[in-house]
Amino acid sequence: MINIQSKDNRIIKEVKKLKNKKYRDKEGLYLVEGPNLIEEALKNGVQIQSLLISPSYKDKDFSYLDNSYLVEDELFKEISDTVNSQGILAIVAKKNFSGELKPKDNILVLDRLQDPGNMGTIIRTADAAGYGLIVSIKGSCDIYSEKVVRSAAGSLFRMPIVEGLSYEELGELVKGKHLVVSDLQASEFYYEANLKEDIALVIGNEGNGISDEIRQMADMRVKLPMIGNIESLNAAVAAGILMYESIRK
Repeated sequence: MINIQSKDNRIIKEVKKLKNKKYRDKEGLYLVEGPNLIEEALKNGVQIQSLLISPSYKDKDFSYLDNSYLVEDELFKEISDTVNSQGILAIVAKKNFSGELKPKDNILVLDRLQDPGNMGTIIRTADAAGYGLIVSIKGSCDIYSEKVVRSAAGSLFRMPIVEGLSYEELGELVKGKHLVVSDLQASEFYYEANLKEDIALVIGNEGNGISDEIRQMADMRVKLPMIGNIESLNAAVAAGILMYESIRK
């Protein structure tokens, strides 16, 4: 294992660059921190380009991996994204979507979602609810930011993902699917609609909801029951209710 002591080391410089979305997009790489997430990445065939370990790390043994580096504790703190670092971090490669879906798979569309916690939670829920693909529209927060990676809790390594689509590109991708949006003015409650399969479910921006462009494309409009003066739910909560309807059906 190679020992790294200088902040000018090329691996340290690369980690710092990968905290920037533009560099992640350019290189097709992102950061994963913590032994559990790294273990999940390996289980799901994610390519580990470099593994950085601090001397104080005492958890699961990954020393068998190639391209492992020992990083002095103080230097590791500089590159860690967490307050109480677990002392292990990996540079990993993004998985490319093959372009193939199983027949009748459901698709989740994230329309300019901004909160990383919501994003990660929704990805995790889509994985649990058996969705086949996640699509993010341009203007959404970066799916591969460290906060999203943590909150997705390993689901990011399993779910096929397509990032940064325009509305026109979305229209092409979801041809043959029923595009579903939530709408307070809809005549049908979500549990009255058929959301079991072959749908593209849209989750909108936390503040502004679903864009007019997507609303105009929608094949189905459904609503969630609201009692009292509540007009909307947290995006991740609403997404969970709507996605799990496919399992209930």
